[in-house]
Amino acid sequence: MSPDDRPPRPAARGHAAGQPPRVVVVDDHPLWRDALARDLDQAGLPVVGTAGSVAQALRVVAATRPDIVVLDLSLPDGSGVEAIRALHGGDSGFTGSVLVVSASGEQADVLAAVKSGASGYLVKSARPEELVDAVRRTADGIPVFGAGLAALVLGDMSRAARRPAEPGRPSLTAREIEVLRLVAKGLSAKDAAARLGVSPRTVQNHVHNVLGKLRLRNRVELARFAVRAGYDEIGDGPPPAGQR
Repeated sequence: MSPDDRPPRPAARGHAAGQPPRVVVVDDHPLWRDALARDLDQAGLPVVGTAGSVAQALRVVAATRPDIVVLDLSLPDGSGVEAIRALHGGDSGFTGSVLVVSASGEQADVLAAVKSGASGYLVKSARPEELVDAVRRTADGIPVFGAGLAALVLGDMSRAARRPAEPGRPSLTAREIEVLRLVAKGLSAKDAAARLGVSPRTVQNHVHNVLGKLRLRNRVELARFAVRAGYDEIGDGPPPAGQR
C-alpha cells in the first residue's frame, strides 16, 4: 500500500463543541505513523487520514478538513515547515491547528515551526499519553510544548516583547481585549469562557476575530503580541490608550 495507507473519510464540518477533534497524522515512518494513529483512535480522537509526504498531506487535509494535523518536520518531498506554511496559506482550506511531533528538539527547528504557524511542538520521545493529551489541548486552543521546549519559545517571545511595538495597531473591542488578556495569561477557551460567562465557542470566535485584525496566524503569535503590548500585566482596569 502507499504511504497514505489510511483512506480519507468523508469531509465533515469543523470541530463542534462536545465532539472530539478530527485528526490527520503526517509522518514518513509507517510504523510510527500507524502506532500514533492507533493510540489517538483508541483515546477517542478520530484519525480521519494519514500521509507520508507534504504532497499527500495537502491532499488528505483538503479532502478531510481535520481540526488538528499532527506533523513531522522531516518528510521526503520537503520540510514540515513548508507544509505548515502551505496548510495555513489558504489554498488547502485548512482552518485548524498544527501540532509538530519531531525527532528534533533543536532550537532552530522549534522556532521555525512556531513562526510558520505551528500551535505546539513535541519530540517523538514523548510518551503516548503525552501525545494524546497534547492533541486534546491543541484542540482546545492551548499552545503545547514538550519539556525544555517551552523555554525556547518563551525566550523568543521575551525578546520580541522588548522590541518596539509596530505603529498603526488595529482597534480592538472591549470584549476582544478581555479575551486577549486571558489568552496572554494562558487560559484555554473553556476556562476563559467560564471567567467571562460566555460559551467556549464565543471565546473562539473572538480569538478568530482578533487574529484576523492583527494578521496573526495562531495563539502562539497572539500570546507574543499580548506580551509585547503589555496585556499580560493588565488587570481589570481600562484598556491601553488607543484600544478603547
